[in-house]
Amino acid sequence: MEFDVVIVRYGEIGIKSEQVRRKFEALLMGNIRAMLDSKGVAYEDVIKERGRIFVVTKDPKAPRVVGNVFGVVSTSPAVRAGPTIEEAAAVAAAFGKELIKDGQSFGIMGRRSGNQPFTSQDIGRQCGDAVYNAVAERHPKVDLKNPDHSIHVEIRDTHSYIFTDIVKGVGGMPLGSQGKMVAMESGGIDSPIAAWLMMKRGCEIVPVFFHNAPYFDDTTMNRALSTLKELNKWCPGHEMKVYVMPHGKNLRTFLEKGNQKYTCVFCKHLMYKVSRAIAEKEGAHGIVTGSSMGQVASQTSNNMLAEIYDVDFPINHPLIGLDKEEIIEISKRIGMFGISIQKAMGCKAVPKHPSIHGHLEEVIKMEKEQFDFGELVKYEVDNAKIVEI
Repeated sequence: MEFDVVIVRYGEIGIKSEQVRRKFEALLMGNIRAMLDSKGVAYEDVIKERGRIFVVTKDPKAPRVVGNVFGVVSTSPAVRAGPTIEEAAAVAAAFGKELIKDGQSFGIMGRRSGNQPFTSQDIGRQCGDAVYNAVAERHPKVDLKNPDHSIHVEIRDTHSYIFTDIVKGVGGMPLGSQGKMVAMESGGIDSPIAAWLMMKRGCEIVPVFFHNAPYFDDTTMNRALSTLKELNKWCPGHEMKVYVMPHGKNLRTFLEKGNQKYTCVFCKHLMYKVSRAIAEKEGAHGIVTGSSMGQVASQTSNNMLAEIYDVDFPINHPLIGLDKEEIIEISKRIGMFGISIQKAMGCKAVPKHPSIHGHLEEVIKMEKEQFDFGELVKYEVDNAKIVEI
């Protein structure tokens, strides 16, 4: 059966207050349109009814494209009919003729929304009879628990919708519903996934990349920009620009003047302070990192405490409790992994024996006596380059 509409379902939006729900639904509809346009999917309209959004289209790519919009729980390509059981039953019977083979089972999953003079059980019974009679010579069986074919019939005030497929969506909240976050991006496996997870929760991302030249070369930045281009495919209609910070000069300062085993701690500490400055400039509400507890020296619990000293700004670690295999699985699922493992030069400033149990008191003492972090931050912000994705 050729479908003529895609049913779009959302989750958390539906439990918000009326005012917030309307705002989020409008945002979601705009994001759906932007995603369809970015993928070249033809559609006539995007329509909202209570608890559902409908995309009027016959493009076979539409259900999966819409499913990749943050906030969409699932989609179904459907055939529209009139709002009576008789009209819906006729289409359901046509589905049955197309799908049900000899001896196979089917079930009608009936649902109604609005003020109809019938129940969901009435839908199931009458549509089930229509399907059974249409394929009676094939000796069909009725099975509502585990049928070979599930035919869904949803009748609303103005139309009925008949479908068989449910395409899982990405879920989450509509992008843009939770403001901006500055995402510290390295171009490796972890940081783009952290950014993606915050985008899934509705946050627009302002990526910040710390260029450590001469301690690595442009291969690392190019890889980071490639991951961000892939990430940008998830947010059509939302501008993404990258701040490239000249971090290498300040990193040299830590190596020359500080206790070298604390290099990674001071490096990350400065990254947080620079990211906060960019967040204030962009009107962002927090900082996002790809940290996973204990994965590298800068991500031990001791060092993470020392690194946030005097930052005084929300820092989000969406990967903090995940192990590497779990992070890789997400990376592969969203098509990021192949880009994130492209060959690139690692940072050469990492000491041979970095501190993994940094003491906050020592960091505070060294910062006050050896470094002017205000000047270090000012240098990076004043000399930052902006790259449009």
